[in-house]
Amino acid sequence: MAQFEDRERGEEKKFSLDQETLFKATARRNKLLGLWAADVLGLAGDEAEAYAKSVVVSDLEEPGDEDVIRKVLGDFDAKGVARSREDIVAQLAELMPVAVEQVKAG
Repeated sequence: MAQFEDRERGEEKKFSLDQETLFKATARRNKLLGLWAADVLGLAGDEAEAYAKSVVVSDLEEPGDEDVIRKVLGDFDAKGVARSREDIVAQLAELMPVAVEQVKAG
């Protein structure tokens, strides 16, 4: 019985760690998206960093990526940048593996 309980605790710990890693990777991906969008918007330095942070914070509005997509797309539209929703979704997909590697690397 003790082996089963140890195994169960190990699985719970792994699940918790996986969820934490996913959370951190998603936040990192959103920051990378924010830096990409800042570059597209012509922002640099502190302005780009502040914009990237605002993209990360926007993800707290609702579950999923829709809030992040809506923010970046709205900012692009406000500045007359011709990028589509699909461009942003593609960028999110491209950045996720990069973010996971960065989180795993520490």
